[in-house]
Amino acid sequence: MPTRDSSATTTEAEPATDVVALRRSVAAGAVGVFVHWFDWAAYAYLAGTVATVFFPADDSTTGLLAVFGVFAVSFGIRPIGALVFGPLGDRIGRKRTLSLVIFMMSGATLTIGLLPGYDSIGIAAPVLLVVLRLIQGFAAGGEFGSAASFLAESAPRRRRGFGVSWLEVGSLLGFLAGSFVFLILSTALDESQLTAWGWRIPFLIAAPLGVIGFIIRSKIEDTPEYRALEAGGTVPSSPARELLRSHKRELLQAAGLMAAMHVPFYAVLTYLVTYETDHLGHSADNAALLSTVISLMGLALVPLFGALSDRVGRKPVFIGATAALLVLSTPAFLLMRTGLVGTWIAGLLLGAILAAILGTYAVWSAEIFPTRTRQSGLSVAYNITAALFAGTVPYLMTVLISATGSTLVPGPYLMVFAVGGLVAALTLKETVGTTLLRPEDISPTAPESAVSPESSESPESPAAHTPHTPAERV
Repeated sequence: MPTRDSSATTTEAEPATDVVALRRSVAAGAVGVFVHWFDWAAYAYLAGTVATVFFPADDSTTGLLAVFGVFAVSFGIRPIGALVFGPLGDRIGRKRTLSLVIFMMSGATLTIGLLPGYDSIGIAAPVLLVVLRLIQGFAAGGEFGSAASFLAESAPRRRRGFGVSWLEVGSLLGFLAGSFVFLILSTALDESQLTAWGWRIPFLIAAPLGVIGFIIRSKIEDTPEYRALEAGGTVPSSPARELLRSHKRELLQAAGLMAAMHVPFYAVLTYLVTYETDHLGHSADNAALLSTVISLMGLALVPLFGALSDRVGRKPVFIGATAALLVLSTPAFLLMRTGLVGTWIAGLLLGAILAAILGTYAVWSAEIFPTRTRQSGLSVAYNITAALFAGTVPYLMTVLISATGSTLVPGPYLMVFAVGGLVAALTLKETVGTTLLRPEDISPTAPESAVSPESSESPESPAAHTPHTPAERV
């Protein structure tokens, strides 16, 4: 049974100051992923126009491939950003890395929006585009680990799952906002206007959003857990080395949880649009509408599943979701063959399963690492699995369907990662209601056997003597 804080049984209403604190921490944590996914969606939807602007006009296919190549490179550099910003956040704090990564992402995005095209500066245009996308990818490598650590350590302990789940609400909102802006531009402008100046608008919009995010993040306090490390003089000097020496098991477990999120995320929210038009014969409008509805459904369901995990535990929700993915993936793609109605039913079913995974994987991953190496562990696990499994989904699906001649391939492919997520989940102990500050955080020389992932916070626990925000005392 999940171990809960005794305060979780209280029937008293949550004080208004605690609600405000939760909202402030959610805003600070989620704004960066919103900006990142807004930029991601805008770049993906405007790929054809960007190819025309930044690459020679005599070969449009080569230009488009180059744009997607730049897109892939920005994914590839994320693990490097994770290796820099993850340990940096464990050494200098969550607040500083949160501010730094959003400053870098927004600055690069603004510069792309102002960058002259190939007709103006020649080969320098694509070269600068590559450099700026590399900067964005490098900074994005530090966003998830910083934001997830901050949210987990700032949210009230009995509402931690709900608080951290808003990280994924931010990503879904950013994706939808980018799609919506593209829809407006493509409807209001003709091709010449879009190519001349319209394509710049999403990138210019992202910049002030980033400035707002930077201001929000610069005004917050660092988390109670990190401040406890500072007060006790136990901030790690080499968190990456400590992570690899003492927490390889947790790193692999978190990677399993995250791979089980990345693959269905990209399969359901991005690849499914291509699958519907190329293999099911549905119109692009119908495919885009289904993708939008799935995302909107996710906005409602993700925080509900996060809150559910606070009540029943991370393990039941995540295992239930990955088990459903294992059992229902192939039947869902079989159902899609029956027509448009079947495609919608299957798509919404897969979207609901994805929402349950999104609502729990981040908070559970955050809770399995000690504070000293939390940001390092989250950053490395998230970005390495993203580089290996996320961006490759559309490519591998296309190759496998072509090689096998079967349009059912996505089902078994999802099943493989569902099994990986289940294995990781079954090896983990329940963490709901546990303290994030462990004995090894207060005394790094304490034996690891003294650290119990299931130990709840008590008056005798070191965490009981550390400073907490009003929300953390709930």
